[in-house]
Amino acid sequence: MGTDGGRVRPRTPLVGSLATVGFALAGAYAAVLVVLLPAQVAAVAPDDKVRALAFVSTLSFALTIAAQPLVGALSDRTRGRHGRRVPWAVGGALVSALALLCLGGASSVAALAVLWVVAQVALNALDVATSAVVPDEVPAPRRGRAYGVIGVGAVTGGAVAVLAAGRATDRPGTAYAAVALVVVLGTALFVVVDGRRRRAGEAAAPPAASTRTPFWRGLLVDPRRERRFTEAFVSRLLFVLAYHLVYQYQLYVVTDHVGLPAPEAGRVVGALTATTFGAILVSVLVTGWWSDRVGTRTPFLVGSCALLAVALLVPVAVPTVTGMAVFAVLKGLAFGAHTASGTALVTEVLPAGGASAGKDLGLYNVATNVPQTLAPALAAVVIAQLGGYAALFTTASAVAVLAVVVAVRLARRTRRAGDEPADRGAPDVATTDAVR
Repeated sequence: MGTDGGRVRPRTPLVGSLATVGFALAGAYAAVLVVLLPAQVAAVAPDDKVRALAFVSTLSFALTIAAQPLVGALSDRTRGRHGRRVPWAVGGALVSALALLCLGGASSVAALAVLWVVAQVALNALDVATSAVVPDEVPAPRRGRAYGVIGVGAVTGGAVAVLAAGRATDRPGTAYAAVALVVVLGTALFVVVDGRRRRAGEAAAPPAASTRTPFWRGLLVDPRRERRFTEAFVSRLLFVLAYHLVYQYQLYVVTDHVGLPAPEAGRVVGALTATTFGAILVSVLVTGWWSDRVGTRTPFLVGSCALLAVALLVPVAVPTVTGMAVFAVLKGLAFGAHTASGTALVTEVLPAGGASAGKDLGLYNVATNVPQTLAPALAAVVIAQLGGYAALFTTASAVAVLAVVVAVRLARRTRRAGDEPADRGAPDVATTDAVR
């Protein structure tokens, strides 16, 4: 029942359809970036594959960093019988599928770069359009669970895609076609579910985005006026940077820091990745539900940043396989908590009450994209200049501590504001106090 006594229709089918989109998106990015694109670059430029791959990756980042805020802002202003988000989701799915199909036959670095830019822009459009559906349609008290389910879909999609693509590197055309098909099918399921809801009159009427503000000026957020949103953005950026400073160097950590031979190190890294994957799945579901239950997100945001800071120090204190296993579990738990409760929290501090949710969530996602791109280069500098992998873990932990500081400021500001969503219901006081 809603707070006004009216019955709230279940939104499980909608969240489930969004989870399939998350599965498809994460699968597409993982399959292309981890397996297919590096293999193609090595095939077309074997003597210069490192620089060629860096060129393709950097170019795609530079040209797509603004895609999500831009498409999000356009979707905020879209009107029609299909709603604000569906047209952009469908367009993103179809364009990305076409670009992915063409990528399977690309035979030069230039072609790979151009086609991947097109595909990535379109995938970003699909991503932000479907992400904005949650604040549009899911009540605030259920968003933790919603993002938990969506997070499980994304994590599972990434894992399945890497395993499947790894077996098809000699058939890139087939692999890209499969990825394109999954993207289209995942989006189609969302469109069907959303269409049924609209015909049944279940779709919410989200607040209208302002058309008085000039479009280009509306793409920006004033950090002085929207301090909670800004602090959520900064905390996310620092958390992702701390996480990814070590992420791509795990194999080298196991060989050079722990001291295992290369063949054994590869098996250990695979086991550690699977361990992290399991911890994320558990954490993203439990913390999403728990933050809904207790009626607040900030303790989970602060806790996830603090847990990551501690986890990053374990391999420094215990440079063994056991230490790496503990690190894998703790960082997975931290990442899952941040994914579910942190993302739910930002939907509750969006500027203008969520009227421009597409644009603002697109801006928030920049806090994920930028550190993922910069982390490998920064890590290389730390390893070379500050003393190896122990220095890398210590530096990453310090960055996570900064994320804690910002998250604590956000928690204090939220408590002072006294505007936790009123429709959360009345959680058990003892449980709430225990969590806090």
